[in-house]
Amino acid sequence: MAATPGTRGTPGTAGAPAVGGRQGAGRAETPALWDEFRDTPYTHPQIPYVGRAGYRGGERRFPRRRVVANVLAYGAKPDGSADAAPAINAAIEAAGAAGGGTVLVPPGTFRIDDLIRIGHSNVVLKGAGSGRTKLYATKNLTDLIGVYGSRYGGDKSSWSWAGGLIWLCPSARWDSLTAAIKAKAWPFEGWTGNKRDEWRTLTTVGPARQGDRSVTVADASALRKGDLVLLRLADDAGHTLLEHMSGGGPGPEAYYWDDKTKLTSYVPYEWPVRVESVRGDRVTLERPLPLDVRPEWDPRITTHVPELTGAGVEGLTLECVETPQSEHLLDKGYNGVVFQCTYDCWADDVVVFNVDNGFGLVAASACTLRRTTVGGRGEHHPYFCREGSHDNLIEDFTIEERTVPAPANTQLHGINVEGLSSHNVWSRGEMRMGTFDSHRGLPFGNVRTDITVNNNGRHGGDASAGPLFGARFTHWNIRVTNERAGLVRIDGLAPYSATVAISTVREFDQIDVPDFTGDLHSRLELYGRPGQVRPANLYDAQRTVRG
Repeated sequence: MAATPGTRGTPGTAGAPAVGGRQGAGRAETPALWDEFRDTPYTHPQIPYVGRAGYRGGERRFPRRRVVANVLAYGAKPDGSADAAPAINAAIEAAGAAGGGTVLVPPGTFRIDDLIRIGHSNVVLKGAGSGRTKLYATKNLTDLIGVYGSRYGGDKSSWSWAGGLIWLCPSARWDSLTAAIKAKAWPFEGWTGNKRDEWRTLTTVGPARQGDRSVTVADASALRKGDLVLLRLADDAGHTLLEHMSGGGPGPEAYYWDDKTKLTSYVPYEWPVRVESVRGDRVTLERPLPLDVRPEWDPRITTHVPELTGAGVEGLTLECVETPQSEHLLDKGYNGVVFQCTYDCWADDVVVFNVDNGFGLVAASACTLRRTTVGGRGEHHPYFCREGSHDNLIEDFTIEERTVPAPANTQLHGINVEGLSSHNVWSRGEMRMGTFDSHRGLPFGNVRTDITVNNNGRHGGDASAGPLFGARFTHWNIRVTNERAGLVRIDGLAPYSATVAISTVREFDQIDVPDFTGDLHSRLELYGRPGQVRPANLYDAQRTVRG
């Protein structure tokens, strides 16, 4: 169970958490964990380094690209009287052909009877503000593309966790994905193609440690400054890579991995990263390594499918025609905004309404979602982060309370992470419903900080997807309004985790047990004292520690 070292601040509180009492009042204190982290920011055992999460390493301003098209010029009607999707997509294609730029969608309501695709880099779809520009979607992804089954079998609809009515995905990748769906050859969705075979080795990589910025390679001749590459780590027969992702030690070593077939299908671990410099056989990367690099994992730097980069969606609302929420895992695909095989992309001031699933990150990395809101009749996944999505930032986000009661046999999750996704951040959120959802699949190194949550959702995840948590999950300054512990207090569940300054909570409804036996090496500090921790926002504080 969790150890609880002391804190700096109010005298007489060192060595024990404050349980009960008034929450959010009193003098702020600095937990011992923060002092420790500042001493070893890239290798701390419980807190991951996420100070470079998001677009261009956490850049606060998005680029203002020159205006190259206005959808009105392509025939879009702002009164909802006609299908505007052909005009919007034509304007986006024209921007792509011009090498990028901004496509303006002026104030008004634009009916769309098809999905909106952004498949070219450096293209921005920009409305006049989420309160002034609305896209009104009349159809779902099943209508538009077809039934999408699960590559793991059964009668589930993959539109329950994939695809968007605004879909940012490289054109060639989108074409191959939708061709496979129409052929009922259910694809893998990530950086190496439908069968995970669209890559080649650029070089092998020598041993390195978590937190290193530079690696030694066998042959740097194919690498250039600014290249986006994949670091590929395969597991060995003893599953020592999965054990390492779990923090190592007796618990992960004793865990039975061989029957976790969904989890093992996610391996190899693929981490997209830009090359910052090449000097001889030394290659410096733009972010610190998230894991060790060991010979037994056959480490390689490889190619990948062409990425979408520098693209964004800003200043609009996507509202779907209101239909009842579907039964669990049978969503038709009234989905919001999805980023897939994207790097350094963004959404800003975007609202989605009456959706099955809100904002999605699918094999997406280094993206920022800022000032986003999910609202309307209720949804399955308000936010989902899966299929090896890394280094993303979701900040200033809101999940509104549903406007109609939940139908029978539906499910609400919340801010989801799964599928070996790592080093993602959820910051400054208002969750009027939902939970801190892990769908198993061994996500690791993720941070939720400075969030208020009415913790009334439930997590999902097949048993074959393995553990709920890998190592270095951190929940920091979390205000729980209904006293429910589930997946917010994680010191008794997540290995090598940190739970800091969360509300006093208790177990009820869905109650979990740890996946790993023995000492979890987790930490609990300033328990029952949200609002009394310094720093108040872990991500903002880590931005001053640049890796």
